[in-house]
Amino acid sequence: MFRTAVEALPPWLGHALNAQRGPVPWNAVARGALAGGPLLTAALVAGRASLGVVAAIAAMLAGINDRPGSRRASVRRIGVPALAGAAGLLVGTYAGQHLGAVALTLVLTGLGLVAGCVSAVGPVASGTGTQLLVTAAVGAGMPLPDPGWQSVLAFLAGAGWLLLLRLALPTPTTLTGDLRLGFRFDGERAAVAAVYEAVAALLDAAGTEQAVVRRAALTAALDHAQDALAGPRLRRRASTAAERRLHAQYAAALPLGEAATALAWAERAVPARAAEGPRRLAAAVRGNTHAGPLPAPSRTDPALRALDDALLHAAQAFDRGRGPDLHVRRRSPRSVARAVLGPGGREYGLRAGLCFGASAAVAQALHHSHWYGSHQHWYWLPATAVFLVKPDLGPLVSRVLCRAAGTVLGALLFAGFAAVLPRPEGLVVLVAACGALVPVAARHFAAQTTVVTVLVLALVMVGGEPQASAGRIGETLLACAIVLVVGHLPMPGQRGAGTRAGVDAADAAAQAYLAHVLGESDDRATRWTLRREAYRALAEARAASARAAAELPALARHSEGTDEVAAVLERLVDTTTACAVHLDDTGGLSPRHTERIAALRDELAERRGRVGRHRTLA
Repeated sequence: MFRTAVEALPPWLGHALNAQRGPVPWNAVARGALAGGPLLTAALVAGRASLGVVAAIAAMLAGINDRPGSRRASVRRIGVPALAGAAGLLVGTYAGQHLGAVALTLVLTGLGLVAGCVSAVGPVASGTGTQLLVTAAVGAGMPLPDPGWQSVLAFLAGAGWLLLLRLALPTPTTLTGDLRLGFRFDGERAAVAAVYEAVAALLDAAGTEQAVVRRAALTAALDHAQDALAGPRLRRRASTAAERRLHAQYAAALPLGEAATALAWAERAVPARAAEGPRRLAAAVRGNTHAGPLPAPSRTDPALRALDDALLHAAQAFDRGRGPDLHVRRRSPRSVARAVLGPGGREYGLRAGLCFGASAAVAQALHHSHWYGSHQHWYWLPATAVFLVKPDLGPLVSRVLCRAAGTVLGALLFAGFAAVLPRPEGLVVLVAACGALVPVAARHFAAQTTVVTVLVLALVMVGGEPQASAGRIGETLLACAIVLVVGHLPMPGQRGAGTRAGVDAADAAAQAYLAHVLGESDDRATRWTLRREAYRALAEARAASARAAAELPALARHSEGTDEVAAVLERLVDTTTACAVHLDDTGGLSPRHTERIAALRDELAERRGRVGRHRTLA
């Protein structure tokens, strides 16, 4: 009933009430509890409370970036933003000490511009830009008694401690399963097994309305597994037998996914036993065993023949334990530069720079007018603006509503805790409890804001700041107003550039994939690489379009129609996959395939003309 009521609300309001679902990440909860609290305790014992506060803030920010996945992938996801955070803290500290208010505002505005542009590259870059700006605000607006270089080392120690916990602590899989499964690759193994389970779910849904949703779930599983396996390493290729085996199992899932997509495209139900093979392979991945017996083949049409061939190939790959690469290409410096300097990067960079600079200017003006009272800290307002301006956290109004509600609730909760808890022992316990709640609260921006507000207020009180819940509420509401105003200001270029840039990237990836398939190339490795790139780009474009559609009408209209273009591109890529499977089996395309491609091209040309620049597939 609640979901029905939410769906009946306007999109910009309904989005603020939606929360992610899923099991509690108990391993992340344990890491959060062991991160900030122990660091703060050690610092208090050593008589260096201010450094402990910095280390605990770093651990909190690292915990926000602590997402499910492999240990190797977490090195980049946590480590790169932490390095940027240390740089931001260094710049903010020394700029705050040596520059006047006007010069400092200009420096922070320029930093916001650069960080915003860089954030357009991808999720890790977005986290990097965010942490750079937050720590710059903390360094400039929260003067500490320690030298700047000591604060930077404390920050790196705090983030490094959380990363060490991520790399060293076992997960529930290794604790409850067979120890033979090993400790090192449990995240990668779970991600690869999820791919086979997603293939089976898609086969079950073939011929039903759920097929589209299950195909999207397969794309998400493949993206997650690819990221988990492609994390940073000292050697370019897999260096151990266990890792090579996982690579082989992932590569063997690609033709299975291709065949399952073709069967779903045909809109016909498949025999129930077709899904049994992928499920047995998923169990083999989780159990680190051989594939074992698979269901009898059913070879009545090209897609089923492709599925059975892929199952046979997978069984052989499981037994050999050796396979090809991950079918992922590193981004070239030119493509990264295009993302940073392109329309999407410029649009976000301008808004991030203006919001960060304006909030820093207002915060300093209030600080110099003694609006803050006796304490010397003015970091809260610009740091709040950084999170509010991030488009990947949801539509603008949804972010503002959630941030305001979360801050008010968190400040009120902390005021109650501060009145009854002993100091500093009770505040340290509160920090540890909030650290444990961060991974759970990440399901909703308002819940995350509530937990982080309590955590940060507890930290700064340990560092010597008086209780200031009312001031934090006022600063948050000011930041909300600034971001709302800047978010609706006209900017150079076309509005909604980031969303259209995502659709353009999906269009280009679809072009490359379609051209390769219609060229009837025998290079299947390249085909699978292009298909992965096309589906990944489509997933990102669909997510950006969904966020844009949930904005206020004044903003949503600038991206109107991009979701329809992305949907057509998605059907085109599905059709291209079906064509590839049919070409492998028969050497030619059926009239149904050619007619569908021609119709989708026409529809794409028509819909692209409605949202801006007109471009059709070649």
